[in-house]
Amino acid sequence: MRLITFTRSGSNHPEIGARIPKSSGDQVLPFADVTKKLGVSNFPADMRSFLRAGSGVMEQAKSWVANVGEQAALLIDAKNITYLPPITDAEKFLCVGKNYRTHLEELKRTNLIKEIPQEPTSFIKLNSCLAGHEAKVVRPKGITRLDYEPELVFVMGKRALGAKKADALDYVAGVTILNDLTCRDLQLREVASGSRFWTAKNIPGFGPLGPEIITIDEIPNVYDLWMTCSVNGQERMRVNTADQIWKISDILEHFSRFIPIEAGDMFSTGAPGGVAVGKENAEDLYLKPGDVVECAIDGISVLRTTIVE
Repeated sequence: MRLITFTRSGSNHPEIGARIPKSSGDQVLPFADVTKKLGVSNFPADMRSFLRAGSGVMEQAKSWVANVGEQAALLIDAKNITYLPPITDAEKFLCVGKNYRTHLEELKRTNLIKEIPQEPTSFIKLNSCLAGHEAKVVRPKGITRLDYEPELVFVMGKRALGAKKADALDYVAGVTILNDLTCRDLQLREVASGSRFWTAKNIPGFGPLGPEIITIDEIPNVYDLWMTCSVNGQERMRVNTADQIWKISDILEHFSRFIPIEAGDMFSTGAPGGVAVGKENAEDLYLKPGDVVECAIDGISVLRTTIVE
C-alpha cells in the first residue's frame, strides 16, 4: 500500500489516503471519504495517528485498497491533489550520518570527516524543513553550493524500547524517500566550528519527503535496494543499500536502548556516494534554480523537487 498525506485542489485541509498507481494516471483513495461511505467512526485523520492506531487499522485500509473497485466512485485524480510530507509532525526524525562506505570516502577527501564512526551517529531533521513531492524549494540568496542526498527512510509502525536486531523489521511500517538537501557553504563552516546543530540541513524546504510511505510488505528486501538521483533527467548516482555500514537493525537497536521510538517516528539512513561535493567538478554539479531533482528507490517510488531562486 502507498500511504500519502495530501490536500485536495482548492483546500488547505490535510488528509490521508492511498495512492493507486495506474498506467492511465495515478489516482488517490481518500480514507475520509471511505469511512463516511461505510459509516466507520473514529478513523484516524492524520498519518501519525493512523500508524499509532495499530495493525487493525492498517489492515482495514489495506482491504479498501485491495478492493478499490468497490470504492471507484471515491477515487480522485492525483493531478488534483498537492502532496504533503507523508508525516508532517513526527516526534523524532533521526538522520543517520556517515553510513555508506562510498560516501565516507567522499567525505574524507573533502575534509568533512576525519575518521569512520564506531557506532551509528545521527542528527535531528526538523519538521519545519520538510516539503512534499513536487515541491518547489527555494535556494536562499547567497547560497551557491546546494547539494542533493537521496536517502532511504524507515517509518516506524509501533513503539520500540530495547529492540533487538533480529526483530527490527517487526517495528517498521514502511519506507519513504528523503532528499536531504544540504547547503555545503554552511556545512563546511559548521564542521570547522564543531557545531552539531546542522543548520545546513534544516533550512525551510531542505527536507523533501515522500511521495508516500510504501508499506514494508511491498518491499522485497530493504537491504538490496538501488537508491538513485537524477538532475534534469541525467542520473548522478546509483548505489545499493547493501553499501550501508549500519542497517536498520543496528540503528533501531542502538537508538532504542534508552529512548522509546514511537510509531510515526522516522530514521533516515544516510546519503549514498555520488553527491556533488565529492566530485572534482562539484561547482558544476551543485543545484541551481530551475533544476529538477528526482530521488528514487529504483523501480518502486520517485520523489521530485524543483529548485527555485
